[in-house]
Amino acid sequence: MDSIINEIILKDQELFIYLNNLGNPTWDGFWMFITNKFSAIPFYLILLFLICKKFNLKILLITLLCIALGIAFSDQLSNLFKNHLFLRLRPCYEESVYPYIRLVKDTCGGKYGYFSAHAGNNFMIATFLSLVFRNKIKYLSMFLFTWAILVAYSRIYIGVHYPLDVLTGAIIGSIIGYLIFILWNYLNTRFKLKSPVSYGFNK
Repeated sequence: MDSIINEIILKDQELFIYLNNLGNPTWDGFWMFITNKFSAIPFYLILLFLICKKFNLKILLITLLCIALGIAFSDQLSNLFKNHLFLRLRPCYEESVYPYIRLVKDTCGGKYGYFSAHAGNNFMIATFLSLVFRNKIKYLSMFLFTWAILVAYSRIYIGVHYPLDVLTGAIIGSIIGYLIFILWNYLNTRFKLKSPVSYGFNK
């Protein structure tokens, strides 16, 4: 079992070095913009406006509460994985990897990196809002997941996370987003704010 895990880690490191070294200074500014957590604020303000248009004030408040709860859960779970359960070093702290990477940021962040909170949070939001707005806003789901994928890849590009870090974050974030949607649907039906919807991506 240990040999299989070591082989997975080795392949993950090799893939990281390959993807990270595809970058060049011409694109560094773009990916630094994508990876900045404040870059999405205008986008999320637009989503907030759409929520206000599609739902009443009570549903809006429940939606915001669910998003905050989902982000908090994703963040705390990421911290648990990073600092207590797995303790996997980020690439810049791994002596066998660091000489071969492009570290775009001035700093690498915390010592441990499994899994990526950036990926977890963005895939949580993408999954949750895709379900909330399904069949209401055309192409929104595609845009949300495109943004989430770009943010996840940016963590590899700038040199702070392995591919497995962001893949795990994407999976866990999507699961959390789906569970938060179930909670959102329950709260809205519990308080008779809207009719229940099915728990899938399509009606």
